[in-house]
Amino acid sequence: MTVTSGLWARIIAVLVISHAFCSAAMAFDLAGDTVFPASDPKRLWVLLPVGYICTILIETPVLLIGLSRQITFRQRLFAGAWLSACTYPIVMLVLPVVFAESTRGLYLLVAETFAPVAECALFWAAFQRRLDLSRGTQLRNFAVIVLANLMSFGAGEILATNRWFSLI
Repeated sequence: MTVTSGLWARIIAVLVISHAFCSAAMAFDLAGDTVFPASDPKRLWVLLPVGYICTILIETPVLLIGLSRQITFRQRLFAGAWLSACTYPIVMLVLPVVFAESTRGLYLLVAETFAPVAECALFWAAFQRRLDLSRGTQLRNFAVIVLANLMSFGAGEILATNRWFSLI
């Protein structure tokens, strides 16, 4: 199965719109560089289950719709929960403590780069050898994983802006 130019155009358009959405969400709370990520482990542990559930509720539908049809519905559903289960604890528990003395911007740069890169690597490790997916299909799947992460990041930023759910 080859990826048509029309499909690539749609994927790129969705990524551009998602990036604009996330950038706009992030701009709400850019008061200055004095905002630090929280590093209180008790608070981080309390936020972990709620954030994880919100993340999979946002990311799983994107993966269900966007991932290659060579990956079964059950595998796509599993990927929605499993990929976040592998990266979310690091983003929520480890990185805020590591970047406790850094700016929130640096924390977000590292965390929101780490999550999709790690999830793409995990996805590749789990599915590439079994399904022998073409390069185009793999790139599409990676783009969908990045899009899912951008969507959950944007939602998290909106929730943080309204002080409904935030590390700070």
